[in-house]
Amino acid sequence: MKEITKFYKSLIQEVATRQIANEEGDNQEQTFTRMCLELLSEAGETENSDVAFYERDLGTRNQQKINGYAIADNYETVDLFISIYEGTEQPTTTLKKDIDTAATRITNYFRNAIYSDFGNEIEESSAIFEFTNTLGTYKELRDSLVRINAFILTNGVYKGEIPQSKEISGYKIYYRVVDINYLYQISEQSHAPIIINFEEEGWKVPCLHASSSNSDYEAYVSILPGKCLSTLYERYGGRLLEQNVRSFLQFTGKINKGLRDTIKERPHMFLAYNNGIAATADAMELDDEGNIRVISNLQIVNGGQTTASIYHTEKKDKADISDIYVQVKFSIVKKKDEYANIVSDISKYANTQNKVNNADFSANNPILVELEKVSRYVMTPVTPERSIQTYWFFERARSQYKNIRLKEGFTKSRQKAFDLKYPKNQMFTKVELAKYINCFEEVYEGSKLVIGPHIVVRGSEKNYAQFVAKNLPSSAKKINNIYFEDTIAKAILFKAADELYGTKRKGNNIGELKSVVVPYTIGLLNHMVDGRINLYKIWKSQKISESLANILYSLMSQVNSFIMNISPSNNYLEWAKKEECWIAVRDNEGWKCDLSSIEDDLIDPNTTVTRKVTVNADTDDKYEHDLKIIRSIPYKLWIKFAEWGAESGELSLNLQTKAKEIANDLKYNHKLIPATVSRGMAIFDKVCEENYELLEEIERLKEEEQEEREQKEKQRNTVRNINVNDVDIDIELIKRMVEWDRKNRVLENWKFKVMQDVAIGLKPLTEKLKWGFRLNLKTLLLRGFDEL
Repeated sequence: MKEITKFYKSLIQEVATRQIANEEGDNQEQTFTRMCLELLSEAGETENSDVAFYERDLGTRNQQKINGYAIADNYETVDLFISIYEGTEQPTTTLKKDIDTAATRITNYFRNAIYSDFGNEIEESSAIFEFTNTLGTYKELRDSLVRINAFILTNGVYKGEIPQSKEISGYKIYYRVVDINYLYQISEQSHAPIIINFEEEGWKVPCLHASSSNSDYEAYVSILPGKCLSTLYERYGGRLLEQNVRSFLQFTGKINKGLRDTIKERPHMFLAYNNGIAATADAMELDDEGNIRVISNLQIVNGGQTTASIYHTEKKDKADISDIYVQVKFSIVKKKDEYANIVSDISKYANTQNKVNNADFSANNPILVELEKVSRYVMTPVTPERSIQTYWFFERARSQYKNIRLKEGFTKSRQKAFDLKYPKNQMFTKVELAKYINCFEEVYEGSKLVIGPHIVVRGSEKNYAQFVAKNLPSSAKKINNIYFEDTIAKAILFKAADELYGTKRKGNNIGELKSVVVPYTIGLLNHMVDGRINLYKIWKSQKISESLANILYSLMSQVNSFIMNISPSNNYLEWAKKEECWIAVRDNEGWKCDLSSIEDDLIDPNTTVTRKVTVNADTDDKYEHDLKIIRSIPYKLWIKFAEWGAESGELSLNLQTKAKEIANDLKYNHKLIPATVSRGMAIFDKVCEENYELLEEIERLKEEEQEEREQKEKQRNTVRNINVNDVDIDIELIKRMVEWDRKNRVLENWKFKVMQDVAIGLKPLTEKLKWGFRLNLKTLLLRGFDEL
């Protein structure tokens, strides 16, 4: 519960911060909605989501409300989102009556929207207008739609029943409650596991346990009824396939058409014809008869098309699937810490029917890993407007920026330094990276256009998948400072165009098609100047020129009107996702703009600019960076790290010892070698992961250390006034000096050994040795020895 509370407070703070900075006019409820949609999208539970608020007749029988929506690429699923948000300091319980009210409101909205004339009652300038109009009039969507998911989002805790599914105008609505516990699961643990109780569902599914014994996984083989599989897909949708690299491809390929034909015409042969399904889970329980009782964290890693084909053929073609059976191989992964990697490997080797690139399976794509590395080492140039150099932070993995800021900003001064070094507005994610790059220029495979602005309009997930598949450099070796600088220039160009388009909050927006017009205009302008936009100039300036801004604004105004005029319907967004829309914009010759005004912003083909490739990552820089972190932590806290590591068992005995050694090295200002720094960072990382609260003591301990230093300085001043020549060096004093230095290790080894030999009687105490020991005494007095 403690972790949930921390997550809750962080979320509430983030909502407030984002809401203040937001230019779209979002209130806190809409900001919360936006954050939820981001988390659900990253967890693979929705796609192409958008925030759009509408409410009407609240408190009446026909009350309606919606906070966001999403339409799947194949038009077979629509997600509706409604939010219940309370900005309390601690999470509260969300009541069942509030959930029921939310379900009523979102259902009423859908019931009205599905009728074509309802769109006329909503203002065309409203953010929900286009979606409402699409639901009511877009034939392709209405013909394909088989499932409505109604998500009720709340920052409270909900433990009640989920509203029962309903059928509206022939479409089934399934309700889900996403509360703070669920948000925590998908935020901190990537996804919420699916747990299915076959016994409670009344499914008797025999399962055979393979006798093979190994430490990685257990194998089971079963035959699932098609109806069981269809019900699972109906209930969980894409969540069931989230580890699968391929989403359902509709009935467009030969495999899918064959599946459909077999299901409809020869269902009894399906088991013989089909290769079956590969699935993973982290636990399975069988009953006494060998039937599946419960399975936890079920994921279909190969066979997504089979699963979806059975479901869609039953629903859309009204096919009888009672004779459909599918062979399933279950791999129960034993190693929890290796779960993601093992599932990824199983998925990679199981998916052999269609070609899938290895990079598609990896969350650690080597190209993106290298880009992340480069982003940590390439600093922005100094400009007339900004005298300090900063970094553009590429967030390859979710919450990386927040976690690193938390980890490195463990004091107010360090947090301020981090924010100066990595400004929040210079952080960009992998889906934003894909957007900046994909809109800039076209990519063809033979005669087929695979990358262009219309791909960007299709939504973050679709665009990112296409970017990884078709527009990444072929090798990590090609990721250098030049590639990175050009990428940032594209980001600056995109952000500038986005700002120029305007916002409803400021009342200066060109129109309601920003997500279309911005990428289209950038791609169009680059096409019009034959790819000569001078990215290096933008990088060096860290902004676009006024002339370039004027051209962008003029073009965006024209593109906005042009798309609306040529669209075959009022569904401008859907039209803009099509290649023919982009081709029409690109090939139009009627654009009015003076390209000569941006001649200084274009590459001169007669002038050669030499750009030097620098080393991607310098290990010395990393050592210096890590050394600063270790030295910024008080030595007393390193002792506490060791104590915590011993009590909790989180640190090995070696790391506990190393933490104490670092404490001693810091206390006496010893040099820290790279190996020590490396192990120190391992200790620090562990503390950040498991007990960040320890770092809260830093400020207090730093004050203590400052007081100690001041005390020692006073002591040194006192020592400086002591004339060691007046001190009588006898055996008792030498013994005290030896004992003190044995613990504090100030003297060089040979000096210590000579004094020790005299103390234990191996050497006589001569006048010459007394003279040397007086020099030792002065050194010890300056370092804290006070036992004269």
